[in-house]
Amino acid sequence: MKILILGLGVIGTTYGFVFQKKGYQVEHLVRDSKKDAIPSELSVHILDGRKNKKGLECSDFYNVFLASANEEYDFIIVSVSCGKLDEAISTLREKNIRGTLLLFCNFWNTREEIERMVEGYQYIIGFPTAGGRMAERELHCVLFDHITLEHKDKTNIKNYNEIEAVFLSADIKTEKPHDMVEWIWIHMAVNAGVVMAATKNGNIDNPAQLAIALMDSSKALSNAVMLIRETTCIVAARSVELKYYHNEISPYKFPAKLAGIAMKRLFKNNELTRRIMTLHNGVDDILFGCASLYETGKQLNISVPLYYSKYELVQSNVAIG
Repeated sequence: MKILILGLGVIGTTYGFVFQKKGYQVEHLVRDSKKDAIPSELSVHILDGRKNKKGLECSDFYNVFLASANEEYDFIIVSVSCGKLDEAISTLREKNIRGTLLLFCNFWNTREEIERMVEGYQYIIGFPTAGGRMAERELHCVLFDHITLEHKDKTNIKNYNEIEAVFLSADIKTEKPHDMVEWIWIHMAVNAGVVMAATKNGNIDNPAQLAIALMDSSKALSNAVMLIRETTCIVAARSVELKYYHNEISPYKFPAKLAGIAMKRLFKNNELTRRIMTLHNGVDDILFGCASLYETGKQLNISVPLYYSKYELVQSNVAIG
C-alpha cells in the first residue's frame, strides 16, 4: 500500500507515523521551496489511545520520505487548514499526482462546492481524531482509536474497503455518521461554542491556557453548553436534520449547570481528551470555524445573541492586536 501525505502537518504526520510502523510506504508532498528544510527524521512523542483508553505515553522516530511528481498512490491524506482545500488540490494537479483523496478537513462548504474543488479525483470525506503540535524536529501528538468516515454508499471510490482496512490494521476503527459533511458542520459548531466559552474578555492569545482554564471550570463549561445550543441552531438552519446526530448533540441538551459539572469530570479523568484540547493552538484555524458560524448565522438571520456578542468581542481584540 502506497500512501501520500500532503504536507508535513500534525494530522497527516501522526497517521503517517502509525502507517509506517505497520510497514506501509508513506511519502510526503511538500513545496519545492521547503524541501531543503524538511528533516529526514522526526522525533515523535505520542499519547496513544488505540489500546488503552487512558492513553500510553511513548516516544519513537519517524522517517520522512519526500514524494516526487508524476506518481500514483493508493490514497492521499489531505488535511489542510482555514479553507485551503482548493489550493491543495491545485498542487496535486500541478505535480500530476493521482490517487483517491481522503479529505481530513474542516468544511463549511456544501458537498457540491467540495466536488467542484476536487473535480477529476475520486474522494472520500473523513475526519481525524488526533491532534498535536510540531516543534523543530519533534512531533508531540495525541491519537485516539477511531476516525470518522463517510459511508461507502455515499462515495464513488473503488478502494473504500482497502482504505478502511489500512486504518483497521493500525488499530483505528471507523465510525460512520448519517452524512459526513453535515457531521463536520456540527463538529465545527461544537468547537466554535467551546472556543467562545474559553475566551476571556475576548482574548484568545494563549489557546492552551484558555483550554485548561475552561476544562477546570464547571461554570465556563456550562456557558459552553449554552453557546453550543446556539451554534447548532445555525447548523439546523442549513436544513440539517439534527435527529440523525443524536450522539453528537445529546450531551448539550441536559440542563447547562449539570452538563458543565459532568463535562468537568470528563476532562479531569480523560487525559486523551484533555491533552488534545491543549495541544491544538493555531489561532487562525480556531477562528476559521468561529467566523464561518458567525457569518452564516447573520446571513440566515438566526437569533443567537450570546454567540454573536462573544465572537464580536474576540474580533475587536484581534483587530486591535
